[in-house]
Amino acid sequence: MAAHLSFRTTAVVVLAYAVAMAYLESAVVVYLQLALGGQVGAIFPLRPAIETGDLVAIEVGREAATLVMIAAVGMLAGRTWVERLAWSAVVFGAWDIGYYAWLNVFSGWPPSLGTTDLLFLIPVPWVGPVWSPVVVSLALVGVGLAAAGTLRSGRRLALSRRHWVAGLAGGILVVLSWTIDAGRLIGGGLPGWYTWPLFAAGMLLALAAAADALRGARGQAVPAVFAPD
Repeated sequence: MAAHLSFRTTAVVVLAYAVAMAYLESAVVVYLQLALGGQVGAIFPLRPAIETGDLVAIEVGREAATLVMIAAVGMLAGRTWVERLAWSAVVFGAWDIGYYAWLNVFSGWPPSLGTTDLLFLIPVPWVGPVWSPVVVSLALVGVGLAAAGTLRSGRRLALSRRHWVAGLAGGILVVLSWTIDAGRLIGGGLPGWYTWPLFAAGMLLALAAAADALRGARGQAVPAVFAPD
């Protein structure tokens, strides 16, 4: 794909895929909830694995399959490993935002961005208000497109070890804000107060690293590799 499509065309194709993927997943969630006699959004307290049988393993497998699908599109859209990572971030972010948007269209859930959701199950339950993954996803789409656009213009990102360390540290803080209550949730408890200061610190750290890397690429003059359509 990346060998003959311009940045703009690639972005449209990647975003279209993510929106379609989000539609499919949200529709499946609605179907399954209704088929199992449940209600969309009725998540807590978490049902024990012994009660749900193999459904927990299937759900974990579904999440893993989703990550493979996202990575596959990134691999096809990018030519270098950094650009592939950027496009994967775009797909992930657009898919996640689209998922909540379609789910709301289909079922009216979540009723607000402050609604608590079960975000992920690997390796432990991730829980947080809907606005938190949406904020992360907006950042992934924005930074991903900016990075991919920079690379498609023939410039190089000024990535150093400190950028990677800061980005990874920020990501760990964000994930920690979602998993800090994992033990209580596994034991059948309800989510507690969301540690948004931890989330905010992680986002600021990661975004500062991304902005610094992108800013460092502006002044470079490397011949463009990709021609427009």
